[in-house]
Amino acid sequence: MAANEPTGLWLVGARGSVATTAVTGLLALRAGLIEPTGCVTERSPFTDLGLVSWENLVVGGHDVVCTPLDKRAEQLADSGLVPHRVLTATAAGLRATDAEIRDGYHPGTHSGSLAAAAARLAADIADFRDRHRLARVVVVNVSSTEPPVPHIPEHDSLDLLRSAVDDPTRTVLPPSSLSAYAALLAGCPFVDFTPSPGIRLPALHELALERGLPYAGSDGKTGETLLRTVLAPMFTARALRVRSWAGTNLLGGGDGANLADPTQARGKLESKARGLAALLGDEVTAPLHIDNVPDLGEQKTAWDHVSFEGFLGARMSLQLTWTGLDSALAAPLVLDLARLTAAAHAAGAKGPLGALAFFFKDPVGSDEHRFAEQTAMLTEWATGLAGGDRPGQGS
Repeated sequence: MAANEPTGLWLVGARGSVATTAVTGLLALRAGLIEPTGCVTERSPFTDLGLVSWENLVVGGHDVVCTPLDKRAEQLADSGLVPHRVLTATAAGLRATDAEIRDGYHPGTHSGSLAAAAARLAADIADFRDRHRLARVVVVNVSSTEPPVPHIPEHDSLDLLRSAVDDPTRTVLPPSSLSAYAALLAGCPFVDFTPSPGIRLPALHELALERGLPYAGSDGKTGETLLRTVLAPMFTARALRVRSWAGTNLLGGGDGANLADPTQARGKLESKARGLAALLGDEVTAPLHIDNVPDLGEQKTAWDHVSFEGFLGARMSLQLTWTGLDSALAAPLVLDLARLTAAAHAAGAKGPLGALAFFFKDPVGSDEHRFAEQTAMLTEWATGLAGGDRPGQGS
């Protein structure tokens, strides 16, 4: 595996909070202004992989909004997320990165076939790769959460999908899946940091294998679910019976506004519920609510109440509160995933990267949700990659 080759990070939703935080943090890391706190790839054994350096990671992207990155970073600074000294030092770099952002796909403004839209998106990525002489580009979706999509036969067959996207009267892919389709057409690995349908359609899995490309996802694990994947195995290991696990999420900002729509929130709620059910079983009552509180801005608060039963039927409970700035938790993981997926691509991996389940609520390529076991899987995978092992292939 070639070490530290110039590599592109192409962000879908490049002017959103997570993307802006990631780009600002990347620029600050290059300048030595901050420590790589939260960056898993700065720990052993990942430091032995020869991952792309911060200096060699070049950022571009797609978005449907026009607020420049430096202005979006100013808003994040006002919310307490970005230190003002970092904002001042990175303003020029943010403007330079913003010049690499192209118009994204929006079904409400697009005319013509999805094939034409995908070709345009893929051409943007290929042009970015060629202009910067990049060894590869990793496409990471950090756009707003989409609702689940109704199943149609075209989602299961690449041949059927190819025919359908050529038809200008049909819209068979949601924007997240169209972005994944375009990334694969451009010869790029894809990472879905959202719970949107994205690359999880079987036809896109087929395309990834056909093109020899790895992918990872889905739904970045940063807060409440991270805690659940640590705590739920504790109850199981100690033979304590969990009777119910109720949760409430309060959040503001763009994410809060988007998830205030029950249709949009459904994918997020289903993603979180699948993980808890895998850890504890479907019989556990687990209501979960997401509420938009605009006053919270970029801050997210999660409240959980766990009712459990011990010896002699004794009834007990655990209550916890998690308050964090979600973009500050997500951004370093986006950078980690870009570096690790690029390394997997360079080593010849294709299909779902199950070893990256560590980063996700609803991992593809793995049914393991226990955080300690996910950590061991990731460490073993990285150790093997550092030793020259060929990564396992998706099927």
